[in-house]
Amino acid sequence: MICSADINAARLLKRLDDFAAIGATPAGGVNRAALGRQDQAARALLAGLALERGFRVFQDPLANLFIRRDGKNGSLAPFLIGSHLDSQPTGGRYDGALGTLAAFEVLEALEDAGLETEASIEVVAWTNEEGSRFAPGAMGSMAFSLGHIPQNWQDIRGTDGVFWRDALAETLAALPVAEQRPLGFPISGYLELHIEQGPSLENEDIPIGIVTGVQGTRWLDITVTGQAAHAGTTQLAFRRDPMMAVTHALHTLYETIMPEDGDARLTVGRITALPGSVNAIPGSVSLSIDLRHPQSDRLDKIEAQVSEAFQSSVAPHGCKADIRRTFDMSPARFFQPVIEGVERAARHLRLRFKHMVSGAFHDALYVARIAPAAMIFVPCRDGLSHNEAEYVEPDHCVAGARMLLQSALEVISAGAGKH
Repeated sequence: MICSADINAARLLKRLDDFAAIGATPAGGVNRAALGRQDQAARALLAGLALERGFRVFQDPLANLFIRRDGKNGSLAPFLIGSHLDSQPTGGRYDGALGTLAAFEVLEALEDAGLETEASIEVVAWTNEEGSRFAPGAMGSMAFSLGHIPQNWQDIRGTDGVFWRDALAETLAALPVAEQRPLGFPISGYLELHIEQGPSLENEDIPIGIVTGVQGTRWLDITVTGQAAHAGTTQLAFRRDPMMAVTHALHTLYETIMPEDGDARLTVGRITALPGSVNAIPGSVSLSIDLRHPQSDRLDKIEAQVSEAFQSSVAPHGCKADIRRTFDMSPARFFQPVIEGVERAARHLRLRFKHMVSGAFHDALYVARIAPAAMIFVPCRDGLSHNEAEYVEPDHCVAGARMLLQSALEVISAGAGKH
């Protein structure tokens, strides 16, 4: 469809600057911990801007923030666009914020043009996507998709010792202008604009990524147990060294899993040797492994490879291995008619694009469980994210916002948000 509305580039870029000042760090990034004072300030600023334009503002029991521009048919479920406003402790100014502020710019552009949509469009700023203060991440979208708040979240403490339930109550109370609404109301679909957080779009000089899904993730905790002994007196034949077993297993895995499958990801994020003395052979070595792949069956095989590598490595070294799966998230495939609407938008705007699978978690992963969803990526410099040096070219910010506007209209007009 031809859209008479257009993004106000100067307004969008100024908004990005204004929000980056909330929780600004000396190195040019942002620190807006979820449910903290800076996060509350960003939410209040967005709500104030919405009320100035005559939009309605809501929040649900998880403090997910919604801004509604009414459509012609109030009986239709709204179409959601948005992202999040919280950040990593030394995060960048675009991760989450670009998607949220571009979504708000979509509402303003429609309002400026006086363009009515059949269904209402709502901007959402999801709560605690990052998970850096309170774990797990993506709490807002996860609870929205479940339709309730998991009971075991009540006693979660943040990295600062604050109870999650107390921070949530404070955040809800800090925005009295927002109307209250239930958690998990019906929606017709969802689109999220985000920076790629990887280098492929920039390296290929492609301005738009159309995200077809999110790869699956499994986390393993592995402990290899041997025997602590003196580093100087224990000969090789008498050592039961778990570090030798671990390094042998990891060498095998690093040489096979990713080199043999370009879609596979294996990361060792933590490793600890105990008792941790410079002159003692460790008695145990514990490590975490993050496995990712867009196909469930391949993820099964990769996990089996990890188990086999460790079990094969421990016996020759007189050790034993305990392997526990601590997290399992299945791959998500986004809704094909919504993807096709985004493709039409890119062609209408004459923007080159490529199809991509997201390697990172996003709120769209959870929303896709209850409604048709898809994502749009724009390039970031050097693929750098979760870093104060994170940067997106102004032209790419604006192109992403234009894609979000055109894509939302394409999807709504085609009725592609309907199951």
